[in-house]
Amino acid sequence: MEEQKIQIKTEYIKLEALLKFSGVTETGGEAKQIIQDGGVLVNGEVCTMRGKKLRSGDVAELDGVRIVVS
Repeated sequence: MEEQKIQIKTEYIKLEALLKFSGVTETGGEAKQIIQDGGVLVNGEVCTMRGKKLRSGDVAELDGVRIVVS
């Protein structure tokens, strides 16, 4: 499984923005669809909220990619 570490300078980043920022999805529409279809795990649980706030230490996983927020 590929792992990416994304460092944020704000308190949080929304899940949809994280997927776009990390390059896992190319567009917000693509990110929205994957999230709504239940294709993303946040901290080991399926998450269907594209506005989910991820903070340092949270982990998002999809399609063999693990994104760690730091």
